[in-house]
Amino acid sequence: MSYRKLQRTSAQRRALLRNLTTDLIVKGQIKTTEARAKDVRSLADKMVTLGKKGDLNARRQAAAYLQNTIADVKEDGDSIKVTSALQKLFDEVAPKYADRNGGYTRILKTMPRRGDGAPMVILQFVE
Repeated sequence: MSYRKLQRTSAQRRALLRNLTTDLIVKGQIKTTEARAKDVRSLADKMVTLGKKGDLNARRQAAAYLQNTIADVKEDGDSIKVTSALQKLFDEVAPKYADRNGGYTRILKTMPRRGDGAPMVILQFVE
């Protein structure tokens, strides 16, 4: 097959990639293995493309894929504003790349993991 199996069943692989993509959107960068980062890169680019579309169908497609996690909590006097990963994608991440046609993420190689020597990378959004 033409995709990486990552030594997991299909449900476990789907859950892993969903979690890593959500973490990338919430935090802006993640540290993971090279094989996982290459798979997450394509999914994150697709999520940013959906965010750039901005219509209801794109929002529903992104909501069906991303985890429902809290990205940020802000306090304004008596009110508290809670931002989810989906809101952050559509309100903060996607507008930064309005004039860019792809390539929203970069992979920076770091030292191998100490225990098993797996190649580690930092996956982050391009500024």
